[in-house]
Amino acid sequence: MSNGSTQAASQPRPLSNSSSPPSSKKAHPTFHFFAGLGSGISSAVLLQPADLLKTRVQQSGAHTLRETLRDILKGPRPIASLWRGTVPSALRTGFGSALYFTSLSSLRSLVAKNAAYTATLTGGRVAEPDSTGKRSGDGGGGGGGSRRSTVLPKLTNTQNLLTGATARVLAGFILMPMTVIKVRYESNFYAYKSIRSATSSIFKAEGIRGFFTGFGATAIRDAPYAGLYVVFYEASKTWLNKAFSPTTTGSPADTGEVSMLLSGTSINAASGVVAASTATAITNPFDAVKTRLQLMPGKYQNMFRCAKVMFVEDGMRSFFDGLALRMGRKALSSALAWTVYEELVLRAERSFVENNGEGKAAVL
Repeated sequence: MSNGSTQAASQPRPLSNSSSPPSSKKAHPTFHFFAGLGSGISSAVLLQPADLLKTRVQQSGAHTLRETLRDILKGPRPIASLWRGTVPSALRTGFGSALYFTSLSSLRSLVAKNAAYTATLTGGRVAEPDSTGKRSGDGGGGGGGSRRSTVLPKLTNTQNLLTGATARVLAGFILMPMTVIKVRYESNFYAYKSIRSATSSIFKAEGIRGFFTGFGATAIRDAPYAGLYVVFYEASKTWLNKAFSPTTTGSPADTGEVSMLLSGTSINAASGVVAASTATAITNPFDAVKTRLQLMPGKYQNMFRCAKVMFVEDGMRSFFDGLALRMGRKALSSALAWTVYEELVLRAERSFVENNGEGKAAVL
């Protein structure tokens, strides 16, 4: 009896799809951090000219994009001038994306676990992941369910809104000093020669408080933007997955594993463009107020006074200065950042499962 019990205990226990699905082996938060860091830095460096032009256009409603670009190109070093502020921008965007994606993933996983626990206590039904890691209604693939285009848990629209907003405000507060330095470094109002000189100048003139100038406007801009972005992003992915899923079942050899990967990547990129464009258009007035407040805190003093002065001096149009630039940049950066992030984490999860002997069925 004892020997039998010992032998039974020593035997490997078979995996159960209901109690321990293959998808339960998620990437460590460190993967989310470095995936977000890589995606943020790459998008910041590539799209810095658009960010600089947006800041210059927003700093005063008197200049158009064409005039601003013409003035920069007339300078002694036009190409270098377009990438002015790349270092603070890359640091801010890179670490901001890393913090945002890490906290967003943690928050969403926590909310999903709490929802599952609550449903268990109340006798409700929770959608179980299938062998590909998707939950019923995920819209993550069609045909044989062979495609998965997301690494995030499925949540309701309200949960997406709240987790996205919370994660963005938290990351924004931590990175706020770098945001102020970046904006002033990009502007031609200040003659900063380096990040160190900019930091020293702000501290001497305004103290620690100066590094958090415009945080209220930033939070009011970022919270709804990030929340709406996640809502639109997940909704767009669900719709596109359903619309473009294969209608026939078949093995990866029949449909082509490479084409399915490209399809999932394309869906993430397209969803990023749609979500960023929509959320940007809604929140641009807060971005315009934030930029003015960070550049001229003495004149505008606070968010409400800034909005009032902008309206009186430059009219309603000033709240949409830089909209086209910001929308284009956000659409491209979000498509790039989220696609790179999801792909890196998805590969990390796949590698984790393979290296831990979960079997071919666990490969996403």
